[in-house]
Amino acid sequence: MKGDRVEIVVDAGDTTRTYEVVASRAGRRVETAVRRGVVEVSEVTRGGGVVRTARFMATRVLALVEQPVPREDSSERSAQRSAERPFRDDPGSWTRLSTQGST
Repeated sequence: MKGDRVEIVVDAGDTTRTYEVVASRAGRRVETAVRRGVVEVSEVTRGGGVVRTARFMATRVLALVEQPVPREDSSERSAQRSAERPFRDDPGSWTRLSTQGST
């Protein structure tokens, strides 16, 4: 989901370096995989297409921190949506019907 991010802290010899992969658009997510001694962090679209990938040697990775965006409960979301919708019996939202041709 947009805003999800993964921070990767890597040993760079005498110092450490921090890299960040962020889901930059709505509908994208960040996936992490460790294969054959390589850590891969990818930004993926809804359809599964990879947008970008960061690869690091697993022996050099010191920390891998996943930081998801805080999500709302479904009950909070439905309460918020109902508060945003105008009340149906609000006279300001009524439309006037044409009465032409009636006697």
